[in-house]
Formats: sequence, C-alpha cells, structure tokens
Amino acid sequence: MKLSHLMIAMLAAASAGSAMAADTYNIDPTHTFPSFEADHGGMSFWRGKLNKSKGTITLDRAAKTGSVDLVIDASSIDFGLEAMNAQAKKPELFNVEKFPEISYKSKSFKFNGDQLVEVDGELTLLGVTKPVTLTVDRFKCAVNPRYKREVCGANATAQFKRSDFGMNFGLPAFSPEVKLAIQVEAIKAD
Repeated sequence: MKLSHLMIAMLAAASAGSAMAADTYNIDPTHTFPSFEADHGGMSFWRGKLNKSKGTITLDRAAKTGSVDLVIDASSIDFGLEAMNAQAKKPELFNVEKFPEISYKSKSFKFNGDQLVEVDGELTLLGVTKPVTLTVDRFKCAVNPRYKREVCGANATAQFKRSDFGMNFGLPAFSPEVKLAIQVEAIKAD
C-alpha cells in the first residue's frame, strides 16, 4: 500500500514539474499580423492583413509541447484600399457585424529537434470551426533588449478553402483557396 502511495506522489510531482516548465507568452499586437491572399477572378491575387490580434501562447521547450489562443478582430481587415475593406466586412464575405472575431486555437505543437515546425489547431471563421495546420518555417526565442524579457517569434503558413467556412461569395469564378501567413511575436509574461 505504501508503495502505491509513493508512486502516486511521484507521478503527481512529475506532472506538476512538467506543468511548471511551460512558459506563457502574450501575443504582441504591434508585431503580429495575420495576412492572406485569395484569387480575384483568375486575374490576380488580392492580399490583405488583419491589423488587430491578441492572445497567448504557452510553450514548454523541454517537453516539446505548447498551445495557442489567438483572437483576431475581423473588422481590422486591411487590403490597402478602403472600398475593398468595406466590401470585405459585408455579410457575403467576413460578415463582421455577426462574427466580429476570428480565432485560432491549438494544443498540439510538433518539433524537429529543438525547432518548432508545425502547429495543429482549429480555425474559427464565420462561426464555423475546422482543423487548419500551420507550417512554421521560422521560430526563434531570445531576450529582447527593449523589453528585457524573452520574446519568441515565428512565421507560419497554411492553406485552406474559404468555402469550408461558408464564405462562398464569387464561387466558382473566384477560387476558394486561401493562403494564410502569420507573423507572430509574443512576449514572456511576468
């Protein structure tokens, strides 16, 4: 009986030690801009970005685990052309009045050695949640001399069909494929 209590205590201590090794990082909204490109009737690609985002990332480099909770303000969409921004906010596209936020959540990180290479998560757009895998082609953590704290940054990309989320405007003349790129930097929490 004593041995089983000891085993339970050791497992609990190991779990607590593992949980304590995870660090929390606050997404820096001044250095995080999800962007995308989508077909414009086969003529060109329209590129836009979303200017307001917030959230947290947890990272345990020793255990090679982590999580992402990213929330994006859908009304911050910016094509660099006000007429296009206004069109994108309408119900047939981003429908920002009904769906003011876009989110990406993950609890699955994949590493190659010490390098983060993939994040499996779920994108919620227009109230529809679907799996979207981010490929990470750049990942680095270092102490930022300005903040005097560790900052982690990454560049992540993905591809998905907007029609999977109910954004069917312009189909089939406009391809449903969307390329997503997220530049993200996050500051270690105090």
